[in-house]
Order: sequence, then C-alpha cells, then structure tokens
Amino acid sequence: MSITNGNIKQSIAFWCFNVAGECWDAEKMCQVTKELGCLSVEVIDPPEWPTLKKHGLICAMSPNGMPGALFMKGFNNLDYHEEVIARTKNAIDENAEAGFPNVIAFTGYKWRDAEDPESGEISLEEGAENCVKGLSEVASYAEQKGVNLCVEHLNTRDDTHPMKGHPGYQGDDLDYVASIIRRVGSPNVKLLFDIYHVQVMHGDVIRRLEQNKDILGHVHTAGCPGRGELDDTQEINFPAIMKKLLDIGYDGFVGQEFIPTRDPLAGLKEAVTLCDV
Repeated sequence: MSITNGNIKQSIAFWCFNVAGECWDAEKMCQVTKELGCLSVEVIDPPEWPTLKKHGLICAMSPNGMPGALFMKGFNNLDYHEEVIARTKNAIDENAEAGFPNVIAFTGYKWRDAEDPESGEISLEEGAENCVKGLSEVASYAEQKGVNLCVEHLNTRDDTHPMKGHPGYQGDDLDYVASIIRRVGSPNVKLLFDIYHVQVMHGDVIRRLEQNKDILGHVHTAGCPGRGELDDTQEINFPAIMKKLLDIGYDGFVGQEFIPTRDPLAGLKEAVTLCDV
C-alpha cells in the first residue's frame, strides 16, 4: 500500500490507463487501486461499476453520458441543451442509484457547431447565459437526487495532444467558470479544479484554491508541462497543494489523471505517495 496518512481521499482516472500501450481493464484497474490504498476509480462507464463495487470502490467522478469527446458539446450552446440535459439527468440517476457522488459537466466548445471552427463563435456572455440556464435546470434535479454536478475548467494553450489541451473550449478561464457556478447558486453545482489545467492557463494554484474553496467539488492532478507523471521533471509542488486543500477544509476526492509516459504502476505509486500528506 502506498497510502499511509489517508488525509487526502485519492481516486484514479480509468481512461488514462485504458489507452494504447497499457490498456488496463476495469478488473486490473481496481486491483491496482486497492493495492495503492485509493478509494475510487473515476471517469469509468456504468457497465463497469459492478466491478468497482466488487472491490469495495466507488466512482468519485462519473462521465456525463455524452458520446465521443464529452467536453465538446456542453451547456454553453442551446443547440445541444436537449441532449446534454437529458444525458446529464440520466447520469445523475445512475449515480444516485449506485450511491456515487459526482457527475462531470463542461461549458463546451465556443463554436456554433462544436466540431467546426468555421461555424462562428458563441460570445463569452452568451455562453455564460446558456450555461447558467442549462445548469440551473439540472441543478434542481441534482439536488433532489443528492448528486453533485462538477463543471471542469480546461486549458486551451496546449495543442500537442487531444487530451493535453482543448483549443476552442469556452471555459478556459477559471474565473469565468467560477462565476457561472456562483450565478447558478446551487450547493450541488460545483467546480472541478484540475491543477494541471489551472497551471497551464493561470498558475498561482494555491491562491486560486483559496479563492474558490466555497465551490470546490473535485480535484484532478497531472504533471505540468505535458500532463505526465507527478515527478521531478515537472513544475508543480503537489505536496504544498495537498496541504492547502487540507487547510481550507476540502474533504472531496483528488483524482490522479496523468497520462503515463513510462511504467504506469511506478508512476501511480509515486503520485499517490506524493499526494499522501
């Protein structure tokens, strides 16, 4: 077991270890998660949840049911509201039934057609209004079901890999995303604070955690630059950030969401131990 203190509840993102190269299946992922002393496998689809439960694990952050790149079609575009809201409510139902806490949410890409940069842009003001409208509709449903909806801030600066950065994502400014969440004003609509994405776009991570402690719902990690391991080749001081989370009274999960560049188990052990403050 890598975790000895257990002050930070840790989770591991399934998709990072289910890609070309290693391709761990759910059973292997659960075995590794238990071995490391973590409590959750996240961003894993509901058909795999019985495997999690068999191992006494939860899914701390669940996908929203959108097909393909689930962060592209979001709440900022009225053309996608019907599908996004329906799929999000269904994901909330699945989580409520399973007893899992969180469903992920996104602003979406800024283009009128999320997949076509030539289709024209949704303004920041319009995007925010649409997000507030859609999230408010889902918020009351989430409150009834006792499930949180966590809106993720993503970076648009890294264009080297489809999962290292997301050029075109409207919610690339943390203050913009936070203002949307505060306008919705629901205790069940929170911020997914991804340390890697915040570092790429803004830096000043510890102060930003303090500023957003009232809406903090979930946290992700990855080394910066490159979204690799949490090792000494990257620039973020993760133990200091974990201590800040404890200082502000954060009691949610921290999900390890880095893309392995070497032996994945060794990298996970290193990351889990580093965050075990």
